[in-house]
Amino acid sequence: MTTFIPQTASNGGVKPVSKKSAFSLLFLAMVCIACAGISHSQATTDGSAAIVSPNNAHANIEPRKASIAAESDDASISVDAASLLPDLPPVPRENATLVGGTIERLDHVRDRVTVRLFGGGRQTVLFDPRTQVFRGGKAASLTDLHEGERVYLDTILDGSTVFARTMRLDATRATGESQGIVMKYRADRGELTYRDSLSPDPVRVRITSATKVQQGDRPTNVSALVAGSLISIGFTSDGAGRNSANEITILALPGTRYTFAGNVVHIDLRSGLLVLNSSTDHKTYEVYLSPSAAPDDNLQPGANVTVVTNYDGSHYVVREITINLR
Repeated sequence: MTTFIPQTASNGGVKPVSKKSAFSLLFLAMVCIACAGISHSQATTDGSAAIVSPNNAHANIEPRKASIAAESDDASISVDAASLLPDLPPVPRENATLVGGTIERLDHVRDRVTVRLFGGGRQTVLFDPRTQVFRGGKAASLTDLHEGERVYLDTILDGSTVFARTMRLDATRATGESQGIVMKYRADRGELTYRDSLSPDPVRVRITSATKVQQGDRPTNVSALVAGSLISIGFTSDGAGRNSANEITILALPGTRYTFAGNVVHIDLRSGLLVLNSSTDHKTYEVYLSPSAAPDDNLQPGANVTVVTNYDGSHYVVREITINLR
């Protein structure tokens, strides 16, 4: 049986079409659709869209680039990680004690150096980026430190630790300042031995004819350096562990009465320690209350006081204290 598909003839009649021809037309249509799909896929797989001018079918096709989302302002900000670290506090402005010896151990992890001191003993000192290093008078860095080298350190007491403010390598001469209590003076040897709060061992310095000794602001004789005297000393080291005193100031003599006036900075009634900032020279002094002294409720940090003390060879012991009420 033959199937006919009606088709409009040119004369307006219906022309029969065979089944075979119908299948051929159907196959051709499917091929065209497939080709159109491939062309569309090729045109869009790269993320572009073709724009064709409606006025000219033969106009050039211009690809339109896919839009890129603007970056957020936060993501575009560049931050230096080092700027997030807090700045180190300034080095305390205190007199430094000169420590000389040989570097026995260097620990860059814990930032500390152990020095075998000239004359015996050893001391561990902390350092950090605030520490200044010099080699032969020229600026150096902490990486220039090596075990076995001779070094001089200007050390201060920072809280409860000994801190190196300055390190000098290969120094032929070094100067320093210290404060301590006289243990003994040997006039026959011209040698003064004193105990410094930062040094584990007694410190010995030579007294020469060029050494200036004064008590307060008045010159005095070297014989005034009796045991128990509190002194401030400036000295020079010759590079071989021999220290020579340039100037010695007697701050207090045993049995002498001293009066301080200023504001209380700290008070510890258990140990009897009272720290005050003098209104006269703006220095900080430690005085000790008698254990039998009755505490006053007005004796608090910030209080303005006048304190009469006796120096006993190691401490200023309070004899009388007056709270100046404002």
